[in-house]
Amino acid sequence: MGELKIGRMVMGPVGTNFYFVYDDETRKAIAFDPPCDGAGIYNALKGKDIEVAGILLTHGHFDHIMGANELRQAASVKIYAYEGEQDVCEDTHNNCTDQIGRLYTVKCNKYLPDGAEIDIEGIKCKLIATPGHTHGSCSYYFEDEKMLISGDTLFNCSVGRSDLPTGSEATLIRSIREKLMCLPDDVKVYPGHGDTTTIGFERENNPFI
Repeated sequence: MGELKIGRMVMGPVGTNFYFVYDDETRKAIAFDPPCDGAGIYNALKGKDIEVAGILLTHGHFDHIMGANELRQAASVKIYAYEGEQDVCEDTHNNCTDQIGRLYTVKCNKYLPDGAEIDIEGIKCKLIATPGHTHGSCSYYFEDEKMLISGDTLFNCSVGRSDLPTGSEATLIRSIREKLMCLPDDVKVYPGHGDTTTIGFERENNPFI
């Protein structure tokens, strides 16, 4: 196994951060929240000699899933999400695709429990349930690399919105305080939108927490 690295592509109508964490030796990768154009993602990564080995979703909103089915088919891989998010991924009202006039759902191959230790082709991370943005939102923590894929839970000096179906502001803030702020200061946070940050910076500067 080589060193884990992370790449980003900003995609879709609301500027979603699509991340891929890959082993620089095996060139295998986990894809996070493909927002659109799954075939384009597949071809772009293939052009970098990177092979998608699995897809992880932080939550089921339209701007994080609408490339998932196509990428799954192109790469012949599985999609995973937190078990609390099934009725968002698979419901056009809860995932807000009914609001944009393009109905879309994702049936994940497997819904995982809180605390699940994920290992896809030797790339390891932990699922941390962080409900609030949706009731099944989660984050993915790479402990050794000190990286957190936070989805739309925690942003640089902000937090995710909670006014969409299944959202709860109180639950969101509690998730951040109890599940994320306990991580080390130097953990780098990769949010679903906007710039990267760190747990320590957010602990000191985020006005919402």
